[in-house]
Amino acid sequence: MYSLNNFDIDIFLNQYWQKKPLVIKQGFDNFVDPLDEHELAGLSQEPSIDSRIISQSNSNWQVSHGPFEDINAHCKGAWSLLVQAVDHVIPEADGLMRAFDFIPHWRMDDLMVSFSNKDAGVGPHLDQYDVFIIQGKGSRRWQVGLPGEFESIHPHKDLSQIVNFEPVIDQVLLPGDIIYIPAHHPHNGVALQECLNYSVGFRAPSSQEMLSSFADFALDNNLFNQRYTDQNIATREFSGEIKQQETARFKQMLARVLESEAFSDWTAQFLSQNGPKQDIDEQYENRFDEKEIKQRLETGVPFVRCPGIKPTFLEHSSINSHEFVFYIQGEKFSVPLSLKNLLLDFLNSPVFYFKNRSLDKSSVFFIRFVATMVNTGYWYPDD
Repeated sequence: MYSLNNFDIDIFLNQYWQKKPLVIKQGFDNFVDPLDEHELAGLSQEPSIDSRIISQSNSNWQVSHGPFEDINAHCKGAWSLLVQAVDHVIPEADGLMRAFDFIPHWRMDDLMVSFSNKDAGVGPHLDQYDVFIIQGKGSRRWQVGLPGEFESIHPHKDLSQIVNFEPVIDQVLLPGDIIYIPAHHPHNGVALQECLNYSVGFRAPSSQEMLSSFADFALDNNLFNQRYTDQNIATREFSGEIKQQETARFKQMLARVLESEAFSDWTAQFLSQNGPKQDIDEQYENRFDEKEIKQRLETGVPFVRCPGIKPTFLEHSSINSHEFVFYIQGEKFSVPLSLKNLLLDFLNSPVFYFKNRSLDKSSVFFIRFVATMVNTGYWYPDD
């Protein structure tokens, strides 16, 4: 279990979040790496996992993409192995992500883990998202600057860097230290020795991504079929002219879409998606009926949320409704409103224990829900 130290959440959110960088010395006491470089190399061989190796020798940069059959063939000069979404497959890595759940988990993206040899890094660059970087074993020097206009260079077609930024932070991080880097802040990290780093990234969808997703949602659900009307059409000198009031009417049509309940539903669905669902151990898949789930709940068997699963729901979503609605991986679920508090406890607990409660006929929906979550692969009983 990872727990932050030397850190005030309110001060951070008010003074630093998306405003300025911060170094948190010994943010984790006696930090223990959730995996080692050999396990990381093993993950980079998996076809379903996004990985890459960035190396440079004599200012010659190379980028190689996994999966890797022979990883050593790409580890030349100063090199870094970077693996995305490690929290989706390593429960201990998912536990490291949870230490930052003072930021809503739907805002979180994934945990990228990197292993670097001495002098390795990816070069000075900008990111479009906020990130906490935890120092694992070894040490790395970090330089971070403030937003500005920087010349962009591409020493490799898959690598974007910048030049000539002035650091406002220049520190060496040791195991358990953390650096927070807001979006658009230039930074550069160079390994001083073999080291592991853990990057907790935060989702920052663009307007284009949201529009594309919402358009798909509208088409899939056959929504917003109202057509433009103009009963009071204005005369004009040129037939190709579009009047201001006509442009305003189009805006009004789109505004009604954005203000609709369907848009709110799409928001929760969109933010619940966090990459492909990872398969859980085969012994649990589609195995449990409701009787077996009920027995395990009553005997105190813990139910564990699979790594990478981030349930979402809308504030006040149950107003004027008899159901509590929530989303997991883009799927919509609902239960009777009477189960809302119990469901919130279940959804927000990485490990759920059914303590000091009794199961009766009214609990059938909860038992059915837990069975669905287990047989879908989102939770599993740890017995």
